[in-house]
Amino acid sequence: MGEENEVVVGLDLGTTKIASVIAEVEEGKVNIIGVGKYPSEGLRKGIVINIDKTVQSILKAMREAEMMAGKEAGGVFTGIAGDHIRNIQGKGVVAVTGPDNEITREDVQRVLEGAKSMALPVDREVIHIIPTDYMLDGQGGIDDPVGMFAQRLEASVVIVTGAVTSAKNICKCVNKAGYEVNDIVLQPLASSYAVLSGEEKEAGAVLMDIGGGTTDIAVFYNGSLRKTSVIGLGGENLTNDIGIGLRCSYTEGERVKIEFGTVKELPEDKRKEMISVKGISGSRDKQVTLDLLQQIVRPRVEEILTLAHRELSGDPLYEMLSAGVVLTGGTAKLEGITELAEDIFGLPVRVGVPSEDVVGLRDAVSDPSFATSVGLIKYGAESSGESLRKIHGKSMFDSVLKRMNQWFEEFF
Repeated sequence: MGEENEVVVGLDLGTTKIASVIAEVEEGKVNIIGVGKYPSEGLRKGIVINIDKTVQSILKAMREAEMMAGKEAGGVFTGIAGDHIRNIQGKGVVAVTGPDNEITREDVQRVLEGAKSMALPVDREVIHIIPTDYMLDGQGGIDDPVGMFAQRLEASVVIVTGAVTSAKNICKCVNKAGYEVNDIVLQPLASSYAVLSGEEKEAGAVLMDIGGGTTDIAVFYNGSLRKTSVIGLGGENLTNDIGIGLRCSYTEGERVKIEFGTVKELPEDKRKEMISVKGISGSRDKQVTLDLLQQIVRPRVEEILTLAHRELSGDPLYEMLSAGVVLTGGTAKLEGITELAEDIFGLPVRVGVPSEDVVGLRDAVSDPSFATSVGLIKYGAESSGESLRKIHGKSMFDSVLKRMNQWFEEFF
């Protein structure tokens, strides 16, 4: 990459926090040079609800990362999530017309374009077209057909769509903060770049990102994304439950959750252990048992995991997910969550931490809550120079949407 393209920036616009990561890509290695985090005040369940507050949160997170890196960012890779995300199964078929019926990259582009030609509502936009299988003259199981010979090329795809307005609002907020949008990426897909190995994607894995406002789920099999879904519950529901159950403020509930929250079965001596909880607006502090806190936290986590299991278990693919479940997001740090998830899913479960193959400030991002921002960096690092070019002027959003339809060329 040229001098201008050496720096890649991932910007995770979450419900509870904005996380920014700045990295230099050196010989394929991701070198983290700046990390910023700031509470998110303008988003709810992945959707922008206040542009000015979102812009201010972006600015503060980005400035922290830029000061640490000693560099200014120009363009960013940012994520999109929320319960407006839908995925559709599609199929395309084309005749191979080149010399000797040899399949070219253009033929692949034509068949994928054909697969997405189904009528989409005007309020929806294609975010990703992800091929899951190619067939040559009726023979399936082909990963990459380019250079092979056939008269007919077919493709099965997953088409990920999102609300046009949500994508526009994200672009507007980033632009108003003074940055350009290089690409918009589905958040659980971005997170998979940080925490899932190629082997896990091949064998079959569920990535479950338990964020602040939503839980985003992505299923991978045979190396590609097969399904996505969203549950409208996340870590802030735990915090609200604690606030109601212990009669404390949201801020105090968050502190108690982070410091003492657990879903692990407590031994008898720990159950009666007392913790101090600050009262609201000057009212007296109170002492509560760890057992009471666990009785508030565990049912909500069980609910989130059970809803996810219900969402997934009806799919025939579920029985073939040999690599199991990988948890990310801040809530994945709760003590005992992997054991609870294993009981519910009946699959192996681990927590995904994005630090194994990054260098530089790896300790600063060795946290499940940084999975999306680090994944965005890796996604950007694997992009071609075309994707990393800067986008200028009023056509920024149109350019991003136009390139959304071309991403399959670069990544799949």
